[in-house]
Amino acid sequence: MIAVAGGKGGSGKTTTTVGLARAFSRRGAPVVAADADWDLPNLVELADETGEPVATPESTRETSDPRDASTVLGVARGERTLRVDRSAPVVLGAPGRPRERDAATVFADLDDVVPADTPLLLDCPAGASPDVAAPLRAADRCVLVTPLHRPALRDAVKTAAIARRLGCPPLGVVVTRSRSVPDAVSELFGCPVLGQIPTKSPVPLEDAAVEAAYDVVAAEIVETYGDDRWRIA
Repeated sequence: MIAVAGGKGGSGKTTTTVGLARAFSRRGAPVVAADADWDLPNLVELADETGEPVATPESTRETSDPRDASTVLGVARGERTLRVDRSAPVVLGAPGRPRERDAATVFADLDDVVPADTPLLLDCPAGASPDVAAPLRAADRCVLVTPLHRPALRDAVKTAAIARRLGCPPLGVVVTRSRSVPDAVSELFGCPVLGQIPTKSPVPLEDAAVEAAYDVVAAEIVETYGDDRWRIA
């Protein structure tokens, strides 16, 4: 399980979660991406708006809350059958009543349900809020996301420190809205820069240059971490 974490809101975490999920899928991997930002969930919406409709789990029995259909909670509790394949990532939304759920338990149960050879990405809350602790505790490693703005870098460094304290060391940094990255960024975070994502608006994920940049990041992650863990074609 890999947590996609960062500093301030708007740094590009959700875009990176979707971009990486699709990049892994293009490499032939079955992929699951789950929204761990339950107060401000937008992972499913972004995925739907920027590509083919997302793959969703199938119901195995009636859910206790219809709003939990095709969500991280529905899959974690066994109410939805997770059918992952290589054609498109499965994207899971936030639960219907997030404050009634123990996030740590849900993420642990989700990790048990998703096959071990399948990349599982968690789109984390922004910053160093208490809510970010649950996905960081559950994940094995994290990917940090930040633009090259001083406040965003400062907050992302705080998030990196929290991740390390929670046993979720960073695999590296994805720098968003940038054409080049100074060497000092790697030194600042104490981990490699996995890649930089160019500025393309208003819909970055529909741009070929952005897609190619996420392919580079995915290749780096597979080479350094996932090659002997995941089912990559």
